[in-house]
Order: sequence, then structure tokens, then C-alpha cells
Amino acid sequence: VTNQHKARLERRIVGSTNRWRFSKDPFSGDLLALSQRCKAVSTDFHEALKNPDRLYISQIQKFFSENSKHKDIQTGEADVILECLGFKWELHQPQLFQSKTLTRLYVAALAQGTASPLKELEKLLQAQLPGKTKERDPVKKIIISLKINDPEVTKVAFSMALKYLYLSDVEIYVDDVLAVLASAYILQFSGLFQRCVDVMVKGLSPTTIKNFYLAGCKYKDEQLTTACEKWLGMNLVPLVGTQIHLRKIPQDLLHKVLKSPRLFTFSEFHLLKTILLWVFLQLDNKVQAIPIYETMLAFFTSFSKNCCFLDQNIGQRWMPLFLCLHLHGITRGKDLEQLRRLNFFPESWLVRVAASHYHALENGGDMVHLKDLNTHAVRFGLLFKQEHTTHSETIAMYGFFFEIKGIKRDSTSYSFYMQRIRHKDVELPDLGCKHGPISLRAERLVRYEIRAQTLVDGKWQEFTTNEIRQKFGFGKLSCKSRTLKIQTVGSPIYASFAFIFPVS
Repeated sequence: VTNQHKARLERRIVGSTNRWRFSKDPFSGDLLALSQRCKAVSTDFHEALKNPDRLYISQIQKFFSENSKHKDIQTGEADVILECLGFKWELHQPQLFQSKTLTRLYVAALAQGTASPLKELEKLLQAQLPGKTKERDPVKKIIISLKINDPEVTKVAFSMALKYLYLSDVEIYVDDVLAVLASAYILQFSGLFQRCVDVMVKGLSPTTIKNFYLAGCKYKDEQLTTACEKWLGMNLVPLVGTQIHLRKIPQDLLHKVLKSPRLFTFSEFHLLKTILLWVFLQLDNKVQAIPIYETMLAFFTSFSKNCCFLDQNIGQRWMPLFLCLHLHGITRGKDLEQLRRLNFFPESWLVRVAASHYHALENGGDMVHLKDLNTHAVRFGLLFKQEHTTHSETIAMYGFFFEIKGIKRDSTSYSFYMQRIRHKDVELPDLGCKHGPISLRAERLVRYEIRAQTLVDGKWQEFTTNEIRQKFGFGKLSCKSRTLKIQTVGSPIYASFAFIFPVS
């Protein structure tokens, strides 16, 4: 009894405080000491209460993973044999403790092979203390087994993940990164997992965007899924929309991108054609190249004329995508006529768009029903590439004409702005200024925002004027918007111009 009483009163210091904790296994009931210890080792207190052993394992794993960074790579006899995927890998204790999964397997195996697992773990800690390397007692070799059901994990990738336990400078290629990421997730090897995410973010392309996005969702990595959304938001229209890889874009990802106010498009009609093409590619799996626009129009007009495509059973599932579009931003009569003949949209949608155009023309351009710049703005864009010194486009809206322009000042300095121009200075017949409406109003009130985005080392840089309210006239001081000046080494630069004509 005396020995038992003495053992129960042995106490252990908790963190840097003067509180102590009984060493009785698995948990002494000293809640305050447990709470302080959880803070010291960055462990969730409530999880520790559910499973007190997890706190001890977490502390051991943290100690070994940090201590192994300062040790030479193990070259002696292996301490652990890992059986996995039909192979056996020989590992050393200091390295395997970088993986939470291997840590749990090792501690569990150690507990099964001895009557006092905590004492065995304390021996491991003592062996890792400075000056104890040469005095370390030989530790018996332990065999652990890991079953993997993830089809993404391959033997080669899993071997690379284990190699990363010893060599942190292992090069990971884009073609292999998905399988290595899956292996890191299984091993709960946070350092390697983050390394794979960084490689994937920098390796986004039309061919990889689908698999990388699905991997981000599967392994619950918000950084990766957000990077995929931002990349597609910039490249959906100018890049992905011109390649057959558009077919592979998941609908939920496309929907998120279409709802984003940071989506880049040359115009609303460009965006509409891209989404129509995506639907076309979902329905026709035999097409292996991007069809011409007329072929796509003929395909949709071949459906029943009894009701529009989106109201039919085959089209209803894609209704949410087209609800995200700003169809009122399509103003050219030629484009609107194509929408009517296409028999794709409900008649009520087309009537609403026509009514908004008619009302705006009757009221000097006022867009009465458009309030929010993020969800209702008319959108245009410039893709400013490295070879450009100046780049501009002319746009027409309810008889008002604007030029959106980008200028390269030097190798890293750029300026973007919009300015009102007179109708007689417009020479492009496609704008419809010859037979379209022309406003002679001296001033036009505009709410607008100019935004520029570019990718530098896998991270997006964003520049914006924020929302501005300004009257545009024809004078030198009143015709030009506020200039967005940026400094960046990124290329290309995605410059977006969003505006609304409020009631004036």
C-alpha cells in the first residue's frame, strides 16, 4: 500500500507553470494541469479529455519531428519495418515521427509489445536528449502495418513520400504531385502535404485544373480549392474556353467562378458563348476539338421548339449557371437576335432584358433596376500581355461610347483607365454606331470600378480603384476616369472594367 501511495503521489511539471500533474496512466483527473499542458503542446483541450493518450502521443510526435531537423540522416540499422502496399520499408524512429499516422501506429505497436508503454516512450525521449546519442540502448525492431484504400496512392508516390522523411529537398513533378499529395494525406505528413499544394498551385493549367480542384475538395484543403477558383476565374474565357479541356471543368467549380465579382471576361457575350460551349461539350462527348460557333448554334436550335432548352428536362440542371450571367450587358442587336433564334433562354428572361434596354434608352441611359456593382455591372476586360505597350477597346452602351485602355509605362509600371469619346470618333462598324442609338447628352453619371489582377510566383496580386461615382463629359478634365496605376512583374495582366449608369 505504501509503495502504491508513493507512486500515486509522483507528479510531473506542466509547461512553464508551477502546476503539477500526476503521472498515473492514462489520466489523473487534474483538469487545470491538463488544460495548461494542452496549451504548452498546442493540443485541443476537449480532444485531450476524450482521449488523454492522444496528448502524450502528440507531444512525442512534436518532439521527434522538431528534433530530427537537427540530426544527421540515419544510416544505421532500421528501428521500424513498415508493411504497406505489398512492400516493406525500413525506417528510423526520428524520421518516422514526422508523420502523425506512423507515430500512432508505432506507439500502438509499442503498447502491444510491452507491459509499460509509457516507460518505453520515455526511453525514446531520453535517447534523443543532447549527449545521449552514443549512449542510446539498442531498441528492438518493431513491425507496423498500414492499409491504404485511396486509389490515388501509388507505390512510387508512397515511396517518394517516405523518402521526404529523410530528404526535404526531394523534387516533386506536376505529373506525380497528385499521388504524392494523397500519400502525404494518408501519412498525415503536413510538411510534404503543403509542399505538394505549393507545386499544384504553381502548376495550374487547363489540363490540371479539374484533378487539382477535386483533390482540394477530397482532402479538404481550402488553399488549393481557392487557388483553383481564382485561376479559373481569370482564365475561363481567354484560355480554358478556347480548348477542349473546358469539358472537364466540374459544374460546382464553374458555378463558384460565375458568381465571383472578380471573374474576367472580354464582354458578357464572350462569357455567354463560353458557357454555351461548356454545355455543348457536356452533351456531345464525341467532339474532340472546339467546334465553330455556327456548329454550336445549329446544335441547340435542333432541340424541340415547344419550349426553350433551359425549361426542358435536359437543360434544367444547368439553369443555376445562366442565372449568374449579366444578360443585360449584351446590347448589340445582332447578339440579341441570336439569343432569340437560339431558343435557349425562357421567354421571360429575354423580355426582361429587352424591357431593361428599352427603359434605359427612353431615360437617357439610366439603368434603374441595377443597384449592386458586384452582381449587376456591365463587364468588359483587357488582357494586357508582355508584348503590349498600349492596348485598348471601344465599347458602346445606350448611345454612349467609351474607350478602355491600358498603357505600359516601363518594365514593371502600368496604367489602366476608361474615357468617354464622341460618336464621330468611333470608326468600328461592329459597335453599331452607324445605325444604333447616339446620345448627345453632355454628361453621363457612371458608377464604375477598374480592377487589375496578375499571377506572381503562384500568388495573385490584385489592384483596384474601388467603386467610384463620376460624371463623364467631353472635356479634357471630365472625359477620363481615375487611373489605376500598378507596379508588378506579373504577366499577363487581367484588367476588368465594371460599370453601371445610375439614375441621373
